[in-house]
Amino acid sequence: MRFTILVPARMASTRLPGKPLADIGGEPMIVRVARNAARSAAQRVVVAADDARIVAACTARGVEALLTRDDHATGSDRLAEACELLGLDGADLVVNVQGDEPLLEPSMVDACVALLAQHPDCVMSTAAHAIDSTDELDNPNVVKVVLDATGRALYFSRAPIPWWRDARAAGLPALPAYAPLRHIGLYAYQAGFLRRFPQLSVSPLEQIEALEQLRVLWHGERIVVHVSESRPGPGVDTPEDLARVRALFG
Repeated sequence: MRFTILVPARMASTRLPGKPLADIGGEPMIVRVARNAARSAAQRVVVAADDARIVAACTARGVEALLTRDDHATGSDRLAEACELLGLDGADLVVNVQGDEPLLEPSMVDACVALLAQHPDCVMSTAAHAIDSTDELDNPNVVKVVLDATGRALYFSRAPIPWWRDARAAGLPALPAYAPLRHIGLYAYQAGFLRRFPQLSVSPLEQIEALEQLRVLWHGERIVVHVSESRPGPGVDTPEDLARVRALFG
């Protein structure tokens, strides 16, 4: 399988401004992410940035990067432009590795690509793992996903889904034997679909939940989900997250 990893990077993070250039063990986080992603089977890893400072930091350290527009509404929109700039189209496979996931396991990238290749009816694949605490289930910052019998996504939500009605009504712990799934923000696409994504009208569900993958389901496309037995290392969304990840790098 031949595929390209694209890493979207945006300087104006609301919770952690300048996040891509945050130092982790002597390297900018975006460089850490790209080098870790390159441990997968990808033929190429490219950072797609909205700021020339990110591009400069990457190129100075031997990481390929390109400058995209700074007005994209979503990471997928940014990567659609990157596909155009790189000449990727049609059945070319592209993986979106989030720029704030320096500890993502490269084997999970390979698993998502393999799964998408096995499901030609799906335009995307992504990943999830089992939730093991009610705190995580109830946390709106933790995105949940429910699947059909074939492993395709039915819905993504910040709400605790599936809702175990009888247990909640009885005041019991709300983790059923069928474990809820936490969505992992890793996506593999056919490049042709990714370039088409910005032309799809925004879904009202996407706006309500603030989850761009709901646009895909709204328009009748399919997303297949790799369920991992392990959970990825912590991502970086806040200063507290950054401190935890820095500690892991000594």
